Amino acid sequence: MNMSLKERIGNDWKVAMKAGERARKDTLSLLLAAIKQKQVDARIELDDQGVIAVIEKMLKQRKDSITQYEAAKRQDLADAEKLEAEVLSTYMPQVMGADEIEAIINAALEAVSAVAPGDMGKVIAHLKPQLAGRADMGEVSRLVKAKLGAL
Repeated sequence: MNMSLKERIGNDWKVAMKAGERARKDTLSLLLAAIKQKQVDARIELDDQGVIAVIEKMLKQRKDSITQYEAAKRQDLADAEKLEAEVLSTYMPQVMGADEIEAIINAALEAVSAVAPGDMGKVIAHLKPQLAGRADMGEVSRLVKAKLGAL
């Protein structure tokens, strides 16, 4: 049986701790704490998609911090954030190619019978479970908007 993403992260944390990989252990500790907090707040047990959503949020925070630290000429802090982002990225699913994303968007437009820009919410709701963590949802949204505008 495949272990869940949360179990894999927990196991990797133990390995990092035993191996003395402090930076990796600390990043995984932050991730596990964020997952636990999300579960407590929502009173649910997160599945892999929920864990991926937490990782995406943390990655976005790291990217924002890197930009701010580099602007403030604090390369030491930016490098620490980059290291955390690298560790977090290892738990994200494989990113899809542009052609694959395009095909999924076209199928979604057909599936929800989208014909106008007002249908964007239905299309995105249909796409999110398939693309979350595997494509930049901002870019997906832009593509959907362009397609609906062209219809």
